[in-house]
Amino acid sequence: MRILALDLGTSSVRGLVLDADTEVIPGALARRVMQVDATDEGAGTLDGPRYRAGLTACLDELADAGHLRGVVLVAVCAQWHSAVPLDTRHEPLGPVLTWLDTRAVPTAGAVGPVDPHAFHQRTGAWWHRTYWSVRLPWLRERVSTRVARFAGLAEYVLGGLLDDAPMSISLASGTGLLDLRTLGWDAEACELADAHPGELPELAPQDWRGRLRAEYARRWPDLAGADWHVPLGDGAASNVGSGCVGPGRAAVTVGTSAAVRMIEAVPAGGPLPPLPQRLWRYRVDHDHVVTGAAYSAGGNLFAWAGRELRLPEGAELEAALARIPPDGATPADPRFGGDRPPGLAPAGSGRIDGISFHTTAVEILAGLNRGLCLQVAEDLRVLEHTVDEAVEVVLGGGAMAASPWWRRAFAAALAPRTVLHQPDPEIGASGAALVALGRIGDAPCPVDIGRTDEPDSPTTPGSTPCAYSS
Repeated sequence: MRILALDLGTSSVRGLVLDADTEVIPGALARRVMQVDATDEGAGTLDGPRYRAGLTACLDELADAGHLRGVVLVAVCAQWHSAVPLDTRHEPLGPVLTWLDTRAVPTAGAVGPVDPHAFHQRTGAWWHRTYWSVRLPWLRERVSTRVARFAGLAEYVLGGLLDDAPMSISLASGTGLLDLRTLGWDAEACELADAHPGELPELAPQDWRGRLRAEYARRWPDLAGADWHVPLGDGAASNVGSGCVGPGRAAVTVGTSAAVRMIEAVPAGGPLPPLPQRLWRYRVDHDHVVTGAAYSAGGNLFAWAGRELRLPEGAELEAALARIPPDGATPADPRFGGDRPPGLAPAGSGRIDGISFHTTAVEILAGLNRGLCLQVAEDLRVLEHTVDEAVEVVLGGGAMAASPWWRRAFAAALAPRTVLHQPDPEIGASGAALVALGRIGDAPCPVDIGRTDEPDSPTTPGSTPCAYSS
């Protein structure tokens, strides 16, 4: 059996073919780089049609190489919080807002939730520029054509390929409009969003399975009979792929951006655990919630520093970083892209302190990386209070796989906790596949942070087992 896993990310769209153990089949990976239109004014958008074309190009590449033969299931992970207005023909009326976009502001006269605390407990979100409660009215004011409906990136992209593409509970929770207990649109949140009947996506039922439209079934005949599983929010998928699916283990994921998260079993209709004011909560699926904090900085710090500071690369960069103690880097605030919710700092809030004529570019990079480590450590302490115990931490994501120094810096910032590493750079795709297969707790065991091989190696002594428990 083969599984096609699609990762609808911010900086790229990827297609991977996995075997029954959710390991990537050698060579079966196609990737297209996506250009985010980011400005100093806080824009962070993607071109929807170009993004869909990138996905179809990935599928064409995999099909031409014969990798789609034997695929019976398609799993998808996609970025949370995206929004795009559509016309009556389901064509975009503007670019797709990503999580990176900080421009949305409440409309004149809007006053927010009646009880902000109750709103936060129900939806896991705030009345904030990241969520649809603020984004949809702001978008509506900026298009000249009547908006027929709103969608996220996944619903727009998949809606052109499948017979139907409802919004998954996981992605709906990232809009900030979903009641996390009832799994329906929250009436107050929808009123704040000025969302009229029919303008929000249909919510996918628990047993939903998608199929390709006839023209695409002819284009990719190996996928004609494959079932498409509902998309997962990328953060939830990354936790699953990291092996962090119980309250004793938190995932720290660093890709383009970064987050710290914990999954708990909370079936639909059941009572929600109390949610600290500074943390968000979304849905993994009908049976699990994910709680945490996210940051606009991550691997994009490396990208910026490499481009602007003319850093060395590869082994030379790691050797230079290794000479800097994890706690001895140049003090820095890494919020180049502004705050993720609930913070309101705008894009351009980053800062580098204490520079002298002797400060090197590598020391600046180390300071930025260290700044993110300290932000994560602070929010992890809050997250631990929700389970009343110290937790084990698993580092994952492409940036963690690429930098042993950054892994050690995180271990130093998060001490004395046990800190492990999940070497698989495609944890989002593999996590989405595991959920689609009904094997949420079957991720490979993480390894010691110094290791980058053998993803199924035993954990360090004293760590909890990989088997899922809730």
